Amino acid sequence: MASSVVDPRIPHFQNDLLQAGKALLKVSHCNETASFLTRAKQLLLQHTLCDNWFQIQAFEEKHLTSLNPIKQFSVWFEEAMKCPSIGEVNAMCLATCTRDGRPSARMLLLKGFSQEGFRFFTNHESRKGRELDSNPFASMVFYWEPLNRQVRIEGPVEKLPEEESEKYFYTRPKSSQIGAVVSHQSTVIADREYLRKKNAELEEMYREAKVPKPAYWGGYILKPKVIEFWQGQTNRLHDRIVFRYLQDSSAPLKPMTHRGEDNWIYERLSP
Repeated sequence: MASSVVDPRIPHFQNDLLQAGKALLKVSHCNETASFLTRAKQLLLQHTLCDNWFQIQAFEEKHLTSLNPIKQFSVWFEEAMKCPSIGEVNAMCLATCTRDGRPSARMLLLKGFSQEGFRFFTNHESRKGRELDSNPFASMVFYWEPLNRQVRIEGPVEKLPEEESEKYFYTRPKSSQIGAVVSHQSTVIADREYLRKKNAELEEMYREAKVPKPAYWGGYILKPKVIEFWQGQTNRLHDRIVFRYLQDSSAPLKPMTHRGEDNWIYERLSP
């Protein structure tokens, strides 16, 4: 039977392809021929769909589809959506910081993006909400491991208008609406039973009624000033192209800095 040893220097999807190939080579010596072939075919099909990895091993400036980084993000986001190995393309790590420089980070879901910025929703009274009140800047990172890509975004954060938060609130499943009312995020509670009881009470209360959006729940928009695109390489000579937004588009550029669209400039960084 083929060895299942995984080479840590190779991204997991390439190891899967390697194992699939070994399975095909050794199939005549395996009693589970059908299952091996099925698994190998599934892996080959799955990872063929993941953006033709072998055609994009390097990420060079000529591979940018746009010199507007939000348009470039949209292209990568769409490619990640087509990859069946990625469960939640919009999952991101959001990092915030207290006014005195103590950082914290957590996973959230992106709920929309445009040229204005990147939107997410949460409890304003949570730790991240309190930190954004006192220090309204954040960084978010998307990591799409099957594609060996990540995108890092930095910028100031503002609360979304109440009407936009309310509109989104009522697109959520009713169970999630009730959950937002039940949970005063980041506060101390006695045990999980408290949540169960409170949730059951509110489910009964709002069985036939509209769930009111809590005043402490709403949306934010991160307005990007820095967007970095990272394409990983097996030899660790990763590709990093970073875009920065200039307030003054007439400012002179450094020798290795290039003008993008609008007020964006871009540079290549050493890995």
